[in-house]
Amino acid sequence: MIIGLTGGIASGKSTVSHFISALGIPIVDADVIAREVVEPGENAYDQIVAHFGKKVLNNDDTIARKKLGEIIFTDEKERKVLNSIVHPAIRKRMIETKDRLFNEGHPVVVYDLPLLFESNLKHMVDKVLLVYVEEHVQLERLMERDQSIKEEALSRIQSQMPLKQKVELADEVINNNGTIEDTEKQLKDILKKWQVYKG
Repeated sequence: MIIGLTGGIASGKSTVSHFISALGIPIVDADVIAREVVEPGENAYDQIVAHFGKKVLNNDDTIARKKLGEIIFTDEKERKVLNSIVHPAIRKRMIETKDRLFNEGHPVVVYDLPLLFESNLKHMVDKVLLVYVEEHVQLERLMERDQSIKEEALSRIQSQMPLKQKVELADEVINNNGTIEDTEKQLKDILKKWQVYKG
């Protein structure tokens, strides 16, 4: 079984991811892979340099995320180009990693996909597990985590699909407004229900 773990920014997804790992279930993290596929020597890296030029590189030839970010942030067309290079590379690597884990005998693999719904990746997973928090909790946690002002934090939250909308699309939801113990219990109950954890 492939479980897609998703949430919103500052919803506590990494806490849940940590609990899943602790149960011995392997996690394939899209954010980690996104960094790997743009390292020098990778196909996506070559395509990025070919399109955007050497101006997006640091002195050590790694990609200067900030420079690249500035280009695509203001230019929708360039953002689409970058996504068309990076997204397929991430998906390919995730599938390869999952296949390897299944071959090693793991019955369950979790894809950690922050933008699972936004990127229409539901077809890649068997079940979707959403980590949910109320909007005011999300805002408080994000401001505290990034030491950001309310407006900044709000605009980052609003750049994603609202969590309330995601609730309707998920197979199961962990309500992460309470304690860490409560969150862990909900996770274990859901995994028992899906018969991937005996407990």
